[in-house]
Amino acid sequence: MPARTSSPIPSALEQLGSPTDPLTPTDVADLRRFLILVADPRDARGLRYPALALLCQAASAVLTGARSLIAISEWITDAPQHLLGVLGFAADPLTGRRPVPHAATVRRLLQRVDGDALDAATSAYLQARTPSPVEPDAENGSVRRVIAVDGKVIRGSRTRAAAAIGLLAAMDHHGVVLAQRQVASKSNEIPSFTPLLDGLDLQNSVVTTDALHTQHDHGAFLTSRGAYYVAVVKKNHPGLYAQVRKLPWRDIPLGHRTRDHAHHRDEVRRLKVAAFSHLDYPGARQAIQVLRWRRDLSTGKLTIERVYLITSLDIYDATPAQLAAWIRGHWGIENLLHHVRDSTFREDDSKVRTGALPRAMASLRNLAISVFRQDGRTNIAAALRHTGRDYHRPLRALGLM
Repeated sequence: MPARTSSPIPSALEQLGSPTDPLTPTDVADLRRFLILVADPRDARGLRYPALALLCQAASAVLTGARSLIAISEWITDAPQHLLGVLGFAADPLTGRRPVPHAATVRRLLQRVDGDALDAATSAYLQARTPSPVEPDAENGSVRRVIAVDGKVIRGSRTRAAAAIGLLAAMDHHGVVLAQRQVASKSNEIPSFTPLLDGLDLQNSVVTTDALHTQHDHGAFLTSRGAYYVAVVKKNHPGLYAQVRKLPWRDIPLGHRTRDHAHHRDEVRRLKVAAFSHLDYPGARQAIQVLRWRRDLSTGKLTIERVYLITSLDIYDATPAQLAAWIRGHWGIENLLHHVRDSTFREDDSKVRTGALPRAMASLRNLAISVFRQDGRTNIAAALRHTGRDYHRPLRALGLM
């Protein structure tokens, strides 16, 4: 992980070990080694429960399907005494029993915790827990991983005085969240793009974005960091859009074609790629046209859509089939992350609105979803039910025991 980052944790992995004290596989699997870097925002006077234990408790409870602060508190209330010791709760010297925190204690911590620090710690844990997957290119396997960047609004966080909180996330195409950042109020996702990715090792990675992030500054940033991009071009960039759309697409041979039959519809995707050296965008080497034909089998309605993209990959970096897979895979962030947080964790129905609570809960949900994805679990709802049937399972999954 590079030293440069906008997070309060300069480089979580660098702080966890040194050449004389190398990290072992057990170390990087232990969430405590990362959450200990998150500062306790509470007044030190009268503290009864350590922040590290509370954060581990919250993370473990979310892995069992806890959707609210009350559910997190109920999970720890019913936990066996020996597991409280594993989480870091001290025993009372008189009774020998370990008291459990009230839901208000968890709330006070999570509503004041530094969201950037929590996201940096959990993201560093996920990156260390499983090495980044390699996406081989057509020749020499230089593309290391593919990262999708997309935003989500937590609708339940809206109040009368403030708009709902927006979060921008970077997720690899295998479903693991690598970074998350809160979008500033009265702003949009564009200023958050560079700070979001600044703490990641982007060398030889491919970053896929929608049209909002097809910005000259973003393209220059990615190329300066040794990354490639695949970016959608729409009419919000009229000059670039016209330049790409007016290419002689009829004369360009078909590069890739797929046909799918699912969800009561037939869908055909046709992809063409044009090498073009004069695109008005930093590092752009090729333009892409994707033509989608969708026929609804129940109504017979046919929909035709043309999508234009640009990429800094040249013809030797990726095949048309890989480009098609990455373009389609970009929308996986909606299905693999945002849809799961909404449908399985009921995030938009949550009424937590105070301070950093909405972001902290989203971070814990990202952690749970990503851990399950890394463990090969594709059905997150089933994974939550399975983990919730045994108090030891979430702690084992997070390396806490």
